[in-house]
Amino acid sequence: MAVIHRTTLKPTKLELLASWLPSRPWYAGEGDEPQLTKAGGFRLDDPDGEVGIEFMVAGDASGAEPADYLVPLTYRGAPLDGAEHALIGTTEHGVLGRRWVYDGCHDPVLVEQVTALIEGRVQAQAQSITDTPDREVVRSFTRTGPVPTAFAVRADTAEHTDLVAPDGTVLRLLRVLRPAAERPVPAPPGATGHVAGAWDLPDGTRAQGVFFVLR
Repeated sequence: MAVIHRTTLKPTKLELLASWLPSRPWYAGEGDEPQLTKAGGFRLDDPDGEVGIEFMVAGDASGAEPADYLVPLTYRGAPLDGAEHALIGTTEHGVLGRRWVYDGCHDPVLVEQVTALIEGRVQAQAQSITDTPDREVVRSFTRTGPVPTAFAVRADTAEHTDLVAPDGTVLRLLRVLRPAAERPVPAPPGATGHVAGAWDLPDGTRAQGVFFVLR
């Protein structure tokens, strides 16, 4: 069970993301200074208790139209070997000390827990409350047989990031979120699994949409 510490981060998560997001192909803002707010998200637990796993929805008001980005984050107490390209930055945690913050698509601990969530073997946790399930996160799984646990990022586009397993299974992360018309949010056509979550829109209404798609 991940413990949520009420403490400081220097720099904050949003400050780290403000420096990193403009370099991403799915960044839709204007210029190099996104105007970010935390709009939602959820957490998953690392069974070994070593890696923090968070899925943050960051709202950005810098472009002609507001945008909501899904950023999977992992927090580690030491650098992840071979993942220098995925490092968002480091931050000083008031309790845990220095933390290395990664784009979680490149972190095998996060990817393995996402597949466990899709299969229904783990439960999404509230983003900011210890030991509290997030009831707004929904998932489906219709695949025959288990999902592979080894994936590698193969495509990073203006809308999504695709992770591909050796057997050809694709796990797609929707980077730019779109509110769904239906609730609970159904799986997209042709999907063998999905995860949907919730976030706040700029007008204060609560949206739900697809976060991950398995094919």
